[in-house]
Amino acid sequence: MVFFEDLGTNVHGFQGEEKIETTVEDFLDHSPHFTTTQGMYDVEEVGDDDDDWQMVQAKGNQFVVNGQPFYVNGFNTYWLMVFAADQSTRGKVSELFQQASSVGLTVCRTWAFNDGQWRALQKSPSVYDEEVFKALDFVVSEAKKYKIRLILSLVNNWDAYGGKAQYVKWGNASGLNLTSDDEFFSHPTLRSYYKSHVKAVLNRVNTFTNITYKNDPTIFAWELMNEPRCTSDPSGDTLQSWIAEMAAYVKSLDAKHMVEIGLEGFYGPSAPARTQFNPNSYATQVGTDFIRNHQALGVDFASVHIYADSWISPTISDAHLEFTKSWMEAHIEDAEKYLGMPVIFSEFGVSRKDPGYNSSYRDTLISTVYKTLLNSTKKGGSGAGSLLWQLFPDGTDYMDDGYAIVLAKSPSTSNLISLHSTRVAIFNSRCSWKCRWGCRKKNSLETFLYHDDL
Repeated sequence: MVFFEDLGTNVHGFQGEEKIETTVEDFLDHSPHFTTTQGMYDVEEVGDDDDDWQMVQAKGNQFVVNGQPFYVNGFNTYWLMVFAADQSTRGKVSELFQQASSVGLTVCRTWAFNDGQWRALQKSPSVYDEEVFKALDFVVSEAKKYKIRLILSLVNNWDAYGGKAQYVKWGNASGLNLTSDDEFFSHPTLRSYYKSHVKAVLNRVNTFTNITYKNDPTIFAWELMNEPRCTSDPSGDTLQSWIAEMAAYVKSLDAKHMVEIGLEGFYGPSAPARTQFNPNSYATQVGTDFIRNHQALGVDFASVHIYADSWISPTISDAHLEFTKSWMEAHIEDAEKYLGMPVIFSEFGVSRKDPGYNSSYRDTLISTVYKTLLNSTKKGGSGAGSLLWQLFPDGTDYMDDGYAIVLAKSPSTSNLISLHSTRVAIFNSRCSWKCRWGCRKKNSLETFLYHDDL
C-alpha cells in the first residue's frame, strides 16, 4: 500500500543511493506526457517501448503497473466496434482515441459484444461475423497506439446490442421453454452460450497485432456484464451464483487480466445497514448486492455507476451532488473495509435532456467526482478512478443519448478533465512503492493536487 499524506516542499524519490528531488514545476515541465505550454497531453511524445506496456494488476486496494501506482482517469464510448466495422466511420475510432489521449485519459470502457442485432459480432451462439471481429481487433490495436487501455464488457443486461434477452431468444429457438430474460443467469444452456462467447473473445488472435486478447496488456480488464440485474430473485442468490461461476471461468482461461462484474453498486440483503445509501427503495429489489457480489473469487476490483438523474429525479439539483459524494464515499469505504480491493466509478454523467441542465452543472458534477477520488488518493485509499459517460468525437451527435461530451465543443469540461489527468499522472509517475514524502509544510504540489479550483 502506498500513502500520499503529508506532501512536502519536494517530492522525494529514491533510486539506489541517489536522492532525487522534484518540484511540481519540474514534473510539469519534464513529464513525457504533459506540456505546460499546451496545457494538454502530447501523445506524440509517449514512448512506444513495448517493454513498458505491461498488464495492470490489482495489488491490495490499488492498481499497479511496472511497480508503479496506476490511478485511472478514463471514459466510456460503447459503440467503437460497430463504428470500426464500417470503413466510412472507422476513422472516428482513431479520432476519439487521439482526442482522449490529448487530455490524458488512459482507460476506455467499450462493448466486446453485439448479439444477434444489426452488424452483430455474434450472429447466433458461437457463430461470428469475422469482419466485425476484425473491427474489434482494430479498436484494440488503435487503443494501444494511443496508450489507452480497454475495459471490454462481454454482454449486456439490457436489450441494446442483444443482451440477455437475445440469449433467451436463442435458447427458445433451440427448443427450450424459457419465460423470463433472467433465465439467462440460471439456465445451463444459456450459461454455456455465454461461456462460449467469453472463450471466443479471450482466445481471439488480433489480426492487426497478432497478439491473443488474453495476452494483450492493452486490455485493462474483462467485465462480465454491463449492469447485471436479476429482478426475479431479489435475494441475490441467482446472480451471485452466476458471478461466481463466470468469474472463475474467465480466470480459468486468462489468469493474467483483471475481472470486474459491471455492477451499478446497489446494496442488497447481505448489508442491510448500507441500504440507506441506495438512491431509492427499488434498488434493493433488483437482485444485486454490492459487497457480497464483489466477494466472489476471481473478482479483482469493484465497479460502481452514478446516475442521480436516473435514480433520484430527472430535475437536477444540489441533492444530486450530495448523493454523488455520499454514494462514492460509502463504496470507497466498503472497498477498503470489506473487500480489500480498488473501486472504479465506471459510469457517471448527467444528461443535457434533464430539466435544469447546463454545462456549468455538468462541470460541477465532474468536479465532485474528481475531488472525492483525490480525497481517497491522498490517503492511499481504494478510490482508484472514474470513467466518464461518455466521450464522443465531433460529428457523431446522432448517437448521443444526452450524456455525450465532445471535447472540441466543451472547452471548460475539456480543461477540467485535463487538469485531473495531470494530477493523476503525478501520482502515477512520481510515486514508487519505496517513495518518501518530504516535510509537512503545504507547498505548490499539495496546492496543485488538492486545490478547490477543480
